[in-house]
Amino acid sequence: MRRMRRMNHLKLVTSIALPIMLAIAIMAVLIGRVAAAPTLVLVSGPSPFAPGCEGVAQTGTNFQNAEVEPWVAVNPANTKNIIGAFQQDRWSNGGAHGLVAASSFNGGKTWSETPLPFSACAGGLGYERASDPWVSIGPDGTAYTVSISFNNSNNNNAVAAATSTDGGLTWKRLSVIIADNAPDFQFFNDKESVTADPTTPGEAYIVWDRLESPNGNPDAELHTAAFRGPALFSKTTNGGLTWSSPKVIVNVPSRQQTIGNQVVVDPRDGTLYDFFDLITPPFNVTAFKVAFIKSTDGGDTWTKPQVIADLRSVGVRDPNTGEPVRTGDIIPEPAIDPATGQLYVVWQDSRFTGGQFDEVALATSTNGGATWSAPIQVNTNTPTNRPGFTPAIHVNAAGTVGVTFYDFRNLAAGNTTTLPTDYFLVTSTNGGTSFGNETHITGSFDMKTAPVARGFFVGDYEGLDTSGASFVPFFVATNSGNTSNRTDVFATTI
Repeated sequence: MRRMRRMNHLKLVTSIALPIMLAIAIMAVLIGRVAAAPTLVLVSGPSPFAPGCEGVAQTGTNFQNAEVEPWVAVNPANTKNIIGAFQQDRWSNGGAHGLVAASSFNGGKTWSETPLPFSACAGGLGYERASDPWVSIGPDGTAYTVSISFNNSNNNNAVAAATSTDGGLTWKRLSVIIADNAPDFQFFNDKESVTADPTTPGEAYIVWDRLESPNGNPDAELHTAAFRGPALFSKTTNGGLTWSSPKVIVNVPSRQQTIGNQVVVDPRDGTLYDFFDLITPPFNVTAFKVAFIKSTDGGDTWTKPQVIADLRSVGVRDPNTGEPVRTGDIIPEPAIDPATGQLYVVWQDSRFTGGQFDEVALATSTNGGATWSAPIQVNTNTPTNRPGFTPAIHVNAAGTVGVTFYDFRNLAAGNTTTLPTDYFLVTSTNGGTSFGNETHITGSFDMKTAPVARGFFVGDYEGLDTSGASFVPFFVATNSGNTSNRTDVFATTI
């Protein structure tokens, strides 16, 4: 009898609680505290590259059909046209078989794919691997894409670019911006990005870091005591037909380097801002600095680096097992409000958890970078004992700031077999003072299904753009437990 009374009591509580919970959920949506889940569109399909397509024996493990590290751009001349790029068939020890572009002409409802001509596997440049995909679109609809192309069999490497005038269906004007090939093994170019000028048709800017070792020994470790890594710059004024000779824009002494260079442009006056991670000794948690330089003459001259804040990342690991997760931990991501010129930058930082876990930090400037706000935490719904990581940021036409990120909030204590991961968007309507209106984009998916490249890996960055007042996330999620198709690229509109 006691059991029957208890069950009847539970039924009564449930019958009362469920309608209340449903009403609360509906009210929360109505008042904007909880956003409805968006509809996801699968972007990537089976790999267009065959195993062994490099034609040269490779070391490492290749994850066929695994896509990682996507970037995206909405065409300002036709907002129904969206172009993304990503790594295809990631290797465990760097790069991929090649890069692939995906294009949509109906606002992201359907997509088609085109291999980019940056690797031997794609029938383009003869390099064995490609990495660090990027895409940006100018006001005339010209799309620019770039790559780090390199060999696994030696240290040959280059920065290359190509353009598209048909919405990403075909890519031409293949250009090598810089090449450091045998016997010159002293340099390695890394982490390039391209930004189309938002107001000047045919103009675009490429920035990257160039690691320099102290000698030309191909077996030498790049990060020796005498390494350095200045930032370089090249531009086109004729739609990618030609590019200017690379020049150093952040000159650093021995044992200092930049990484993650990325340009944003103020469309009101053409000012260029290059944001990056400035790495300086002593090499501890404060060695990394969120920094920037700016140019008011189209990149001819630049200011000295100005530090915005420490980038106090401690990296990301599975909180239950300690297994490493490779994230965007040393890559700051900038954005600009095109109407006001307000600058924003986000990055991973452990300052909010006493150095225990990375979360998402943001700083902003309303005076062209002269002063910056103190860093605030963006992902405030992530528990303090769980990391938030790999943020992306953009500002929509209404001035609303959007930030996407992953976190492990749904990982249960004691779960050592899977690593449940979710992806979110939060927004700010008060100039980055606070963030809310969290949208659960996708998850939970098992991060342990991801390719392993110095940790479970879906990318050092993810894509985010805007179309009018809408945000367009372009990101990777795993296909939990599927080792023949570990990851895919997805898109949505929020």
